Amino acid sequence: IMRIEHIAMYVNDIENAKNFFIKYFKANSSDGYHNKTTNFRSYFLTFDDGARLELMNHPDMQDPNKEIRRTGLSHVAFSVGSKKRVDELTQILQNDGYKVLSGPRTTGDGYYESCIIGPEGNQIEITV
Repeated sequence: IMRIEHIAMYVNDIENAKNFFIKYFKANSSDGYHNKTTNFRSYFLTFDDGARLELMNHPDMQDPNKEIRRTGLSHVAFSVGSKKRVDELTQILQNDGYKVLSGPRTTGDGYYESCIIGPEGNQIEITV
């Protein structure tokens, strides 16, 4: 069996990013890791189905502008189980000041989704 073990994301404010995924996507966080020699820090966030996201921070990381259409990883998508929940979570995020890029809507390929800009310009897709 082949599966993605985890996805990793560098962030400037690791505590804010961790709290975002805990609050809106019900992540459970590890205690965190800190390499005192390199000052690298990370948290592993685990979601209900076992998927994991590693949040990382390092003092020497680059922070280029995150264009919506760019090479590399584009977004992280979360399935929330129903159209109603997509609508509700999108509205909650918008009310809390997060920019909604699109949706909620049914896309041309049949997905019901919305896309928001999460912490530090990272795109988050919310789908059924």
